Amino acid sequence: MTTLVTQRFASRAALDRALEERLGRSLGARNPAAIMLAGGTTPMPAYRALAARCPPHDAGLRVLFSDERYVPPDSAASNYHQSRPLLDALALAPQALLRVRTELPLAEAALDYERRLRELLTSGTPVTLGLLGLGGNGHTASLFSAADLERARGRLALDVQRPDGMAAVSVTPEFLAVVAQPLFVVAGGDKRAAVAALIAQDANLVAWRAVQGCPQVELWLHED
Repeated sequence: MTTLVTQRFASRAALDRALEERLGRSLGARNPAAIMLAGGTTPMPAYRALAARCPPHDAGLRVLFSDERYVPPDSAASNYHQSRPLLDALALAPQALLRVRTELPLAEAALDYERRLRELLTSGTPVTLGLLGLGGNGHTASLFSAADLERARGRLALDVQRPDGMAAVSVTPEFLAVVAQPLFVVAGGDKRAAVAALIAQDANLVAWRAVQGCPQVELWLHED
């Protein structure tokens, strides 16, 4: 059974500061670990604030992404590209950054990402923190539908056709189940229905179904 712990923030600035602090602690852990970043606009202020102070990190740190749109890595729509200020400040070795290689054909990009995620887990490196967004339609990462969840069975990553016509590569519920601290970070009043469904633990909500393998999930929330 999955436990949901909800924390509400009085302001967007308070949410940003809390996320910056949580990320900073995870990055500064003394033992080799991995963290999973989310895309979208919500976590970007925390990423930029961390980048400005060049957070210290263990030499064994690994960084990966919850999902990636199938666009060039220098596209403004790329989660990797949007996160570059933080990634550049961390100055990770190439092998320490697990990005989706969108320069490959889509199916190959998903298989390549899955292979590297499996290698990460096989190495024994724990994924200590995993950030997740929540869409107004109830999706998380790039898992949008029951069909996506069904296709994800037995996989760590898969290619997805998004409702907006774009393609993407996403982690799966099986991968999320190994994340020590999954954390939904949500801001904006346009997601009230999805937030309410998540808090109600609605079995039809894709985002809630995606984390059913996790013992505990946090929801950090600021609604305008």
